Amino acid sequence: MKKKLTSRKFWISVAAFLGSIGTSIAGLTTEHEAVATAGIICAVVSAAIYAACEAYVDANA
Repeated sequence: MKKKLTSRKFWISVAAFLGSIGTSIAGLTTEHEAVATAGIICAVVSAAIYAACEAYVDANA
């Protein structure tokens, strides 16, 4: 677990996820559905990319 918490990929993924959630919330509060939808999609994609990268690293290890 300590290795995951010191991983740059993990923290970049967390930052992208939180930024996407922030975008989504901003879209909801300003009633811009396109911005809210984009934020949700980016949050899911950032998590999927992180999972794919970790799967690739695990497969090669």
